[in-house]
Amino acid sequence: MSKAEHRDATVLHDDELRTLDAHWRAANYLAAGQIYLMSNPLLTEPLRTEHIKPRLLGHWGTSPGLNLVYTHLNRVIKARGLDTLCVWGPGHGGPSVLAGSWLDGSYSEIYPDVSRDAQGMERLFRQFSFPGGVPSHVAPEVPGSIHEGGELGYSLAHAYGAAFDHPDLLVACVIGDGEAETGPLAASWHSNKFLDPVHDGAVLPILHLNGYKIANPTVLSRLPETELDQLLRGYGHEPLHVAGEDPVAVHHALAHAFDEALDRIARMQRSAREDDAGERVHWPMIVLRTPKGWTGPTEVDGLQVEGTWRSHQVPLAGVRENPEHLRQLEAWLRSYRPEELFHPDGRPVADVVACVPEGARRLGATPYANGGLLVRDLPVRSLETFAVPVEKPGSTLHEPTRILGELLEQVMKDTGARRDFRLVGPDETASNRLQAVFDASGKAWQAETLPVDEHLDRHGRVMEILSEHLCQGWLEGYLLTGRHGLFSCYEAFVHIVDSMVNQHIKWLKTSRQLPWRAPIASLNYLLTSHVWRQDHNGFSHQDPGFVDHVLNKSPEVVRVYRPPDANTLLSVADHALRSRDYVNVIVAGKQPCFDWLSMDAARAHCARGAGIWDWAGTENGGEPDVVLACAGDVPTQEILAAAQLLRRHLPELAVRVVNVVDMTRLLPREDHPHGMTEFEYDGLFTLDKPVIFAYHGYPWLIHRLAYSRTGHQNLHVRGYRESGSTTTPFDMVVRNDLDRYRLVMDVIDRVPGLAVRAAAVRQSMADARTRHHAWIREHGTDLPEVADWAWNA
Repeated sequence: MSKAEHRDATVLHDDELRTLDAHWRAANYLAAGQIYLMSNPLLTEPLRTEHIKPRLLGHWGTSPGLNLVYTHLNRVIKARGLDTLCVWGPGHGGPSVLAGSWLDGSYSEIYPDVSRDAQGMERLFRQFSFPGGVPSHVAPEVPGSIHEGGELGYSLAHAYGAAFDHPDLLVACVIGDGEAETGPLAASWHSNKFLDPVHDGAVLPILHLNGYKIANPTVLSRLPETELDQLLRGYGHEPLHVAGEDPVAVHHALAHAFDEALDRIARMQRSAREDDAGERVHWPMIVLRTPKGWTGPTEVDGLQVEGTWRSHQVPLAGVRENPEHLRQLEAWLRSYRPEELFHPDGRPVADVVACVPEGARRLGATPYANGGLLVRDLPVRSLETFAVPVEKPGSTLHEPTRILGELLEQVMKDTGARRDFRLVGPDETASNRLQAVFDASGKAWQAETLPVDEHLDRHGRVMEILSEHLCQGWLEGYLLTGRHGLFSCYEAFVHIVDSMVNQHIKWLKTSRQLPWRAPIASLNYLLTSHVWRQDHNGFSHQDPGFVDHVLNKSPEVVRVYRPPDANTLLSVADHALRSRDYVNVIVAGKQPCFDWLSMDAARAHCARGAGIWDWAGTENGGEPDVVLACAGDVPTQEILAAAQLLRRHLPELAVRVVNVVDMTRLLPREDHPHGMTEFEYDGLFTLDKPVIFAYHGYPWLIHRLAYSRTGHQNLHVRGYRESGSTTTPFDMVVRNDLDRYRLVMDVIDRVPGLAVRAAAVRQSMADARTRHHAWIREHGTDLPEVADWAWNA
């Protein structure tokens, strides 16, 4: 629809136009006031320097456009009785969303001290970007929010995640034109190929083009409208274009665009749900072009500000030092005519709140933005249903993630009617051995299907797309609006979302400090196809460092688990899927792995987080000479193989074997809720005995976790040292000195008295490594003694 058509279309009566404009002006006044004022909120006296904040922080440029969207969303929500959530993408849009929630009353309901009157307005202004106050972003503290705009690129993915399996929900998503330049946002346009019009809600993208980033023009704003229209249609949307700088004309045009978009959405949903229409839906979207810093200062110090990048942050920066800037600020604020918008006591007048919906339909009060209010316990059956029988350790082998797949299949079946669990991953569900879930749900897909395709399903709840950013964004939006899920990914490539998980962890930490935010289901990662079994793909696929990144974050939020076999994986997954407000990282193999523990033993071991495997050691109730510790499936096998070699070659040596499942157990109790006390740690690892630790990831992480422990000087860690290639599985551990032979050599080198007494044993271990190198280069496979190894203590 062209701009001319919008100008000619008058959909607002005079009363509607007056009240919409009053709400918008009030929101603009409140947004500007938050940036500048700490007192005199209603300008009841001439503006003076002491009324101005000592540090001016905030972003004005995007605020008028966001306020306009908030105003017009209020109108359609109230008129149509819509359940609506809005995701605010522009980075520093906090002033607008705070203003909107204060005007609709939801902010004051949560924060009674910020009342909807003059006193509350002053607190609203003073707290913004102020010590002890609130951030400039749309942060967890802001009612109605699920998305913090600090790091750009994820708004649209979050919006689609919120809409999945919420069939009655409209998710509006404001996308800033700066944000639209990011890779994750560019990929997010393809989310419409995964939105099921029958079981999902609708997403209404609103691309807000105000022309500039902090210092440069934006790409999409400089495209001719026809070219931009072609681009968005190519993504599968039907754009409605609104542009202008005259408020009256823009109010009419935007109201018409919202009505047209929502009418189309209603028709398409009705067709899909009642007529079983199977064709792919091309959803509407709105392209809104308004000036950056609209209604703010036109010119400052002889330079154009409104409509340029100069309005991005604080248009008048010298108001405390420059009397002319102070005069301009007062004229700007008074241009909104606050005396018409607020009663003398600061309450908004009737016209200002005439468009505001009631109760839970207010954008600031929607329960969809406080997903813990909606979340239900996930039905997870008894683990005995899926457990593998283990009569004695190491007598059988299973693929751990294939066993987990059977549990996830049952969860999918048991949530089939309520539709509140999704599995996401970048094209790897079957590769990661989780394909059992396809017996319960296909893969979500709304685009063309061919006879050769498998498991594609218009109503599916398995989400696969080759973008880790989208997988993460979809799942975050899904969890934040009250559902459950699991993200399965190759270990090396989950790093792509390092920054995203960082933002989510910060969101959870802040949310935990807000009593009004109910706990949500945890963000659960299953990392597989891991470093030690990427021998076929090579060096590029070998990186176990995601957990290092996660363990830098808030200890009350993060958990990292390394289950060594199928039953421990079941136990850890059961705990993670039931948990709330955590980020759980589970690293587990998909290749055949020895079964070490029965289900009962696995439960007990995982509850401890770290414990002695007495069946594997030779201390026989006495004090050990050495501790062999391990974390991860391959390191566990190598430690047990080393223990077996020591049992054979040095039977008099007292060996303790310790397995660690929960990596945070190594931290001191004062640094993490799962951390061991000094007494626990010293009892497990001893005060003065050598500890040879075989670790799945980078060895320095173990040193960092345990650096303050009494026996740290006795700790020797083997792990991945960035030595990889396309090679054999065992050669991967040899290359990184994590193999059984090197571990035996480490024991001999570090147990007092063994260097001389066991010199021949050490020499035989070195010879075995030499034989290994020669064998793999001749045969292309591992030594038979390694390939056919089994635990037989």
